[in-house]
Amino acid sequence: MHVRVRLFAILRERAGIGELELDLPERARVRDALELLGTITTGVPVVMAVNREYADEDAYLGAGDELALIPPVSGGAGTHVRVTDQALALDPLLDLVRDPRAGAVVTFLGVTREVELLEYEAYAEMAERQMSEIVVEALARHGLCAAAVEHRTGIVPLSEPSVAVAVSAPHRGEAFAGAREIIDRVKAHAPIWKKESGQWVRGTSPRP
Repeated sequence: MHVRVRLFAILRERAGIGELELDLPERARVRDALELLGTITTGVPVVMAVNREYADEDAYLGAGDELALIPPVSGGAGTHVRVTDQALALDPLLDLVRDPRAGAVVTFLGVTREVELLEYEAYAEMAERQMSEIVVEALARHGLCAAAVEHRTGIVPLSEPSVAVAVSAPHRGEAFAGAREIIDRVKAHAPIWKKESGQWVRGTSPRP
């Protein structure tokens, strides 16, 4: 049976290709695919996803399945994340997600509304790491070409953006879904706090 394998960042560079096809026996598992890939994954801890759902090495593969191998994230190829105290703009993010494979680009701006200003504080180093993980997982889950997200800290006046997201994908459905997942997960998991009218806004406890 044939299984499609998707590779990212260092794995893609090692293989010299982003996608390849493996011929595996029936009832093969993820570990069988990894063995066939040989040195491509040597020394690189990878997260596996089968048909855009996380899986371990014991998971079974079926004919036509997609196996994605995701290396440790660091804001690498196809991704961009940043926490900054500077004003945000969409045009630089659009440049970062341009891709000849893309037929759709979706952007999102979260802006201050109804109050004179909001104030944001972040554990920037950890926030960027978690944002990178969120972006790379969205790339694999939705088949995105590229994605970028930036979050502002400090004072954000009325109508100015505090968060900006841009994604590109072959089709609009994947682009919309990927952008929605990124912003929803960043708001839920990144260690970024918002103060409104002198009070810290109560949210949810970040999960690893």
